[in-house]
Amino acid sequence: MIRIGLIGLGFMGRTHLQNYIRLEREGVPVQVVALCDMNPLAMEAGSFGEGNIDTGAEVIDFSGYARYTSYEDMIRQEQLDMVDITLPTYLHEEVSVHALRAGLHVLCEKPMAMNVEECEGMAEAADASGKQLMIGQCLRFWPAYEYLKELVQAGTYGAATSGVFTRLSDTPTWGAWLTQGDKSGGAMLDMHVHDTDMIQWLFGKPSQVSSVARNVVPGSGYDIVSTHYKYEDGKVINGQADWTMGGDFGFEMGYRVNFERGNVVFQGNQVKVNPHGEPAFYAELSEDNGYYRQLKYFVESLLADKQTDKATPLSTLESIQIVQAEIASADQNGAWVPVK
Repeated sequence: MIRIGLIGLGFMGRTHLQNYIRLEREGVPVQVVALCDMNPLAMEAGSFGEGNIDTGAEVIDFSGYARYTSYEDMIRQEQLDMVDITLPTYLHEEVSVHALRAGLHVLCEKPMAMNVEECEGMAEAADASGKQLMIGQCLRFWPAYEYLKELVQAGTYGAATSGVFTRLSDTPTWGAWLTQGDKSGGAMLDMHVHDTDMIQWLFGKPSQVSSVARNVVPGSGYDIVSTHYKYEDGKVINGQADWTMGGDFGFEMGYRVNFERGNVVFQGNQVKVNPHGEPAFYAELSEDNGYYRQLKYFVESLLADKQTDKATPLSTLESIQIVQAEIASADQNGAWVPVK
């Protein structure tokens, strides 16, 4: 049995909790035994917090869980095997390191941390503790992106020649910290990191980046970004994000990747494959989303005493290195900046 303490009961925390409840119902020996949020009202309200994507979550009854407003108290008083951290980004390193040093496995929401130095501190704490640390870069578990990964790895349609990855939404309102650049890193680090991480996971670390970005929401950092990623083989890769889409726009994510012998387009929850010389078709994908799949992967790895290898600390740290280079490029009006 994996006993879990969940730290942070905002939109993403409740999403994770709902998926743990599902796993438990499905017979996976896992149980959330304690919740922690600095706001006690967050653990009393039964309604589900809003976010930028439909997670299929239901109203949750918190009465059956031990509840804390201090994560230190929760870790000290409860008999836990792991913690799931769904806190604002600026708290990721502090809480992750504390939990690892207390001998607990850690699943921490993306982005890994505010900067490379904090990420390195988390990775070092995991190494020293002998416990597992995985970062919730959920696109690595999202069926549409897993399918693309398989095509790239297998070379099904030859090598990739170009790709565009997009992520668009309204300005987030479900947490004031999200539009405070010193706490979230703005859209670059909080939202665009999804596609930066995916590009790195698919194609490896680029040698340089060139980013054009703009601030719209006062104090939030960059809210709109378009980045070119330079690869030695010459493929043309671009990632775009904008969280200032107003009106009833909602949320949209997608990609378009061209290969030597075909192309693949993810739009509107469907992946259309267009092979050269053959009829187009839609890929058959799991209906489960990446949130569920990443939690299932992590707890089943712990139950099997197996080292996770799909979103390792060092791999996700590299994505933060790239985003830092993107921010530096944007600060220089799109100058090409080496990725260290």
